[in-house]
Amino acid sequence: MDVYEAVDSRRAVRAFSDEPVSREVLERVLAAATRAPSSGNLQPWHVYVVAGEPLAELKRRATARALAGDPGDEREYPMYPAELAPPYLDRFSAAAAQRYEALGIERDDPERPRKIAALNSGAFGAPVVLFCYLDRTMGPGQWGDAGMYLQTVMLLLRAEGLHSCPQVMWTMYRDTVSRTVGAGDGLTLFCGVSVGFERDGVPRLRTRRADMTETVSFVGV
Repeated sequence: MDVYEAVDSRRAVRAFSDEPVSREVLERVLAAATRAPSSGNLQPWHVYVVAGEPLAELKRRATARALAGDPGDEREYPMYPAELAPPYLDRFSAAAAQRYEALGIERDDPERPRKIAALNSGAFGAPVVLFCYLDRTMGPGQWGDAGMYLQTVMLLLRAEGLHSCPQVMWTMYRDTVSRTVGAGDGLTLFCGVSVGFERDGVPRLRTRRADMTETVSFVGV
């Protein structure tokens, strides 16, 4: 798979099979991802790879919280800006409508928030979740580094025939996650990334993207 194909085929998959992912493949991907860009070569990410019974127990605990209507732990950073204006709000709303349709959840379903939370907390059935943390002393530049690192990981996963789904939702249950992985108080949970093989026979969501002309300006080219 070349880079263009990996980029084009990468998407957030929300229906994984229970086929296991070998440690050998995960180690190969994560070893290669160490070459991701990093300002000053700080490499600020701390990753915990969780599978098997520890992940099953984490899913059970997080799902119990979600179904109980638990609003989650105090947020350490906002998932989105407090005020979203066009065109960002338009893109957000359109993508949300696509996700609800693909998941078979009606927008006017009064149980929608709990259903969505429960699907998320189950990692959409993924057999592996990577949890990415950063040291609390890190700033916006290092958060950008973490994003570039995770994109590198997700593209390498595609090269292995795997799919992924980045989930900031896990920060809502950061205390539960931290107890599972043993992350210290000096680390902040950035997000989780569910990893696995896509389940057959489910609707495949591919959110629309803005045309390049909406986001790119050429100067002197």
